[in-house]
Amino acid sequence: MTAARGGIEVEAVAMTMRFGAFTALDNVTLKVRKGTFHALLGENGAGKSTLVKCMMGFYHATEGNVLVDGRDAVIGDPVDAQMLGLGMVYQHFTLVPSLTGAENLVISRADAPSVIQWRAERARLDDFLSSMPFKVPLDRPVSRLSAGEKQKLEILKQLYLGSRFLILDEPTSVLTPAEADEVLGHVRALCEAGQISVLMITHKFREVTAFADDVSVLRRGQLAGHGAVKDLSHDDMARMMMGAQPERAEVTRSATVGAPVLTLSDAKAADRSGLKSIDIAALEVRAGEILGIAGVSGNGQTELMEMLTGQRRLTGGEIRIHGEPYHATRREQKALKVRYLPEEPLHNACAPRMSVAENIAFRIFDEDDTGGPRLWKNTRQILANAEARIAEFNVKTASPHSPIAALSGGNVQRAVLSRELTGDVDLLIVANPCFGLDFAAVAAIRERIVESRNRGVAVLLISEDLDEILELSDRILVMSEGQIAFETTSQNADTAEIGSYMAGHA
Repeated sequence: MTAARGGIEVEAVAMTMRFGAFTALDNVTLKVRKGTFHALLGENGAGKSTLVKCMMGFYHATEGNVLVDGRDAVIGDPVDAQMLGLGMVYQHFTLVPSLTGAENLVISRADAPSVIQWRAERARLDDFLSSMPFKVPLDRPVSRLSAGEKQKLEILKQLYLGSRFLILDEPTSVLTPAEADEVLGHVRALCEAGQISVLMITHKFREVTAFADDVSVLRRGQLAGHGAVKDLSHDDMARMMMGAQPERAEVTRSATVGAPVLTLSDAKAADRSGLKSIDIAALEVRAGEILGIAGVSGNGQTELMEMLTGQRRLTGGEIRIHGEPYHATRREQKALKVRYLPEEPLHNACAPRMSVAENIAFRIFDEDDTGGPRLWKNTRQILANAEARIAEFNVKTASPHSPIAALSGGNVQRAVLSRELTGDVDLLIVANPCFGLDFAAVAAIRERIVESRNRGVAVLLISEDLDEILELSDRILVMSEGQIAFETTSQNADTAEIGSYMAGHA
């Protein structure tokens, strides 16, 4: 770790980036002062990721340049950036899934030996980890780590490489508030010690206020404002992001709780490590209610979602919907009116290279107008359906024919939700629905979920964002060590008590 060399000042100067006729960045200048923690705000599609990818050498800006400690920097690719002391933790993981955490760390070094002496390397890693405020199981393959553990490992990797300027792209999206404070607190301390400088992309104003020295805001590819965090309120930042404080539609929560729709009884499955088990003794979701599942990342929430989607085999117990045994086959999903919004839907609920229209049509492409089987794809019907859903759910896309991978994260979420909430729905199962989204997209997604609940849909919400759980849920369960550890109603919820159960300390 070379952080002792000290943080560096990095400045993007008059940065413009065009993709054909589309201008993603328009003359943006942003300076991160040496040894400071700088936050970068903006809606999805505002140009934040484009800016930092230009700084890291993934993109070559159409105009403008990067200064490192006041000197022009030639950054042809991320290797050049790393050599200059610039490192980045991306929103989507860059780890090698088949390798262990330790292997990922060691091979990330430019001086990684062709033959690795693991006794010496483990001693070096143990010494490094002893100074870190969080731990990750380094002997486990990355593919078997939870999303939160992967994010921690990404941050550890950059600190291990000795990056002196660290770009964090939504680093706490999959972390609990306590974990987020722990991680960012450590990063903040390194800044205050002058060891590193940080540019963090975030949508969480609380994190900006708690940890950042300065903030810059992008809107539609342009710099909409900047300043010292101590001089700005949340309303000030919101106005810079949106042009004015956005109006959020108030959704009336109606009393519609009905009969049980989803029930789990003694449902058991192996966890991702294969060493422990997920054991859900009893879980019930009723029509017209939102049941929130809270928990620290890695306590079985991901496995629970996989059990419900048929991706993880039960080793005991059963899942029933409307009293019928459920194994998550496509036939059962259709008959029992079950829909899903999984975590990171671009990877888990989409075919990225297929068009927006085709992705939205996944549930209807083989049906005719009466719901019967269709032998041939009806392109006209697929396009008409997509146009209607795009308009209804305000999906921002250049065209229904665009690859869905070209959409921003919030618009991918909207597109998938438009597919899953179209038609008759009795049960909606969602996991971290607002992962990495700006607050406008968050408001829209949450509004749709509550509207579904008010129509009598049973909603199971699995989320690592406790604020989201508290805002949306009628009842709350806490998962700890693969089991349901606590239950409360939203009216009686006490965050300290919930946090204690989440942390396994109750």
